[in-house]
Amino acid sequence: MEWRVPLADVKLGIEEENAVLEVLRSGWLTMGQVSQAFEQQLADFVGAKHAIAVNNATAALHLACLAMGLRPGDEVILPSLTFVATANAIRYTGATPVFADIESEDWLCLCPHAVRERITEKTKAIMVMHYAGFACDMPEIMRIANEHGLAVIEDAAHAIGASLQGKALGTWGDVGCYSFFGNKNMTTAEGGMLVTNDDVLAEKARLLRSHGMTTLTWDRHQGHASSYDVVGLGYNYRIDEIRSAIGREQLKKLPAGNARRAHLVNRYRELFGRHCPQLGLPFEEDRGASSQHIFPVLLPSGLNKAAFRESMKSKGIQTSFHYPPVHEFKIYREFVGNPEETLYMTGLVASRQVTLPLFPGMTEAQQDLVVAAVSEALAG
Repeated sequence: MEWRVPLADVKLGIEEENAVLEVLRSGWLTMGQVSQAFEQQLADFVGAKHAIAVNNATAALHLACLAMGLRPGDEVILPSLTFVATANAIRYTGATPVFADIESEDWLCLCPHAVRERITEKTKAIMVMHYAGFACDMPEIMRIANEHGLAVIEDAAHAIGASLQGKALGTWGDVGCYSFFGNKNMTTAEGGMLVTNDDVLAEKARLLRSHGMTTLTWDRHQGHASSYDVVGLGYNYRIDEIRSAIGREQLKKLPAGNARRAHLVNRYRELFGRHCPQLGLPFEEDRGASSQHIFPVLLPSGLNKAAFRESMKSKGIQTSFHYPPVHEFKIYREFVGNPEETLYMTGLVASRQVTLPLFPGMTEAQQDLVVAAVSEALAG
């Protein structure tokens, strides 16, 4: 349908068009020098030693799990309030996801106290997810990881451009993974990036990204190698030059886009505080600089979420919810004992959470439409 206010809206400009045309005219479309330049540009942006471009963030998460040596019998603690790919990447290695609760109705990220309670002798890693681009309590997560000798993988799919204590989200743990899907703060349509400061992990990820091959097609095209060996069971997770070209231009626009998101979020908070005080607004306390990927709200207890969303839809306002808890999906129910006890806050938040429109090109007039529609829907 034609939305008066869509949930998200991506605008690509002449810069991206010209970058793609340059790749097309070069005659080299698969991963090569443009992708290498994209990797270096992003590594510099987040302050990481290594950045490894891949075809999507799920691939980045899978490579992170493989590089950390996860295998059957290992356990990884993660939130259930996340996209299913977070848990899937763990299971691809044969390891077991162990779901832990979020902090509170105000902070929808993995709770350090809940992590401590879920650690066993089989635990090998913690996988955090920076929900909506807001930071998990990384100092405490890292303290727990160091105490128990655990790896830390950051699902930073929402968090490109976000930071905590001046350090980019995605660079706190051993490995960080970003998403460039079509609705993200910067996009390559499909695409992702793994970042790390560990030379050994980076080398493992690079090998596994391309079939476990010791040289790439680009290396051989450049005359830097004439053959290759295969030294591991790798995957075809490579990005291509077209998407990397788009990514380079998108990254240049990211700071301004994130700043615009922050302005819109502050305005949302002011308007909802005045007109809809019964609406829950998570992440009101300060903890670092968010990328403001999405704008989540919590409906008043007892309000029918489906009816609320239908009311918004009738006014041309697109909404969503992030996310159906992973442990509630059929294929993950076996991994949870008593969710009402161990994942109480996750269930409470998920039952009330709705995501409202937010994107850099959003006008204040569109925001006013959203606020008016929310006010009417809450009034019944």
